[in-house]
Amino acid sequence: MTRKNSWVTLAFTALLTLPLAACKDTKTLQENEQLKAKVAELQKDNGQVGNDLDVMTSSRDDLAKQNEVLKSQLNACKGKHSKKSASHKHHH
Repeated sequence: MTRKNSWVTLAFTALLTLPLAACKDTKTLQENEQLKAKVAELQKDNGQVGNDLDVMTSSRDDLAKQNEVLKSQLNACKGKHSKKSASHKHHH
């Protein structure tokens, strides 16, 4: 009789845990889908950040080139101004 009760208890326990396992599987699947959606969103954001970085890098490079041109123009003006100042000093 004890052996029969053990099998009945085991079978009953197994039957009770199946819905719980199914419920956990459903919850896990929902969490998995949510995580997949979040990963897809983060990948999209990462792609946009990469594009923004490319644009900013290009803009920085353009500004650096413009800065060099302006520095050379400034140096050229200083050179002309220095020559005029030197010649004015000699005339006085």
